[in-house]
Amino acid sequence: MTDLAHLHTSAPAQITLKQVVKNFGHTRVIDHLDLCIPQGQKVALIGPSGSGKSTVLRLIKGLETYQHGSIEVAGAAVPTKRPVWHWTGARGAPVVHRVGMVFQQFNLFPHLTVQENITEAPFRVLKLSREEAHSRAEQYLGLVGLSHKADAYPSQLSGGQQQRVAIARALAMRPQVMLFDEVTSALDPELIGEVLAVIRAIAHEQQMTMLLVTHEMKFAQDIADRVLFMEAGKVVADGSPTQILVNPDNERTRRFLNLVEQR
Repeated sequence: MTDLAHLHTSAPAQITLKQVVKNFGHTRVIDHLDLCIPQGQKVALIGPSGSGKSTVLRLIKGLETYQHGSIEVAGAAVPTKRPVWHWTGARGAPVVHRVGMVFQQFNLFPHLTVQENITEAPFRVLKLSREEAHSRAEQYLGLVGLSHKADAYPSQLSGGQQQRVAIARALAMRPQVMLFDEVTSALDPELIGEVLAVIRAIAHEQQMTMLLVTHEMKFAQDIADRVLFMEAGKVVADGSPTQILVNPDNERTRRFLNLVEQR
């Protein structure tokens, strides 16, 4: 594994996985995974399909249970069995709301306007007033460049615009951790750039911890402090973007990058 001395920071750990095992039936998808991500670090997860990248994000979010090990996010343990809404910190506040996630599919409510899609969770889950929730929606719609689409419905938007609304909706919960799961994979090529530009701006302007599963290598090189290469449920290479994406010393990583470049 790559020497990570240069990646160590004084920031406290925001995400910690210790010897985590996740099985789907008889198939092991995460194999005794150890991972520590400091607060504020931007981490790109790369690797072949089926290597466990998306599963790692879903475990951190609490959307999947795991069979062995432990996971902590923001100082609270992610439960192995209990429903995610029971996941609470020391003071009883729901930790799950500190983790935002944007998926491959946009998952917007088709019967709600853009603004309503963004205000719903802050109003109903965080118990903000309607005025506060609307203020947040305006703030994050401005951040993703869609203030002029506040009263539109999802069906009136392009795929890229819908994904940007999904990002604004996640940010409106003011999470400490943001997870992005191949958010451009469902988009037409001409729409990918606008979504990546928004995520790039968030990464450069926001202090939150970010994990991104992506096949966009140039994007990962530009946005990440650290790159993890996963295979068979394990991290087999871990280092800076230059170490992993430009000058990889791991043969398996080199083969993967060559295949990506040929596509």
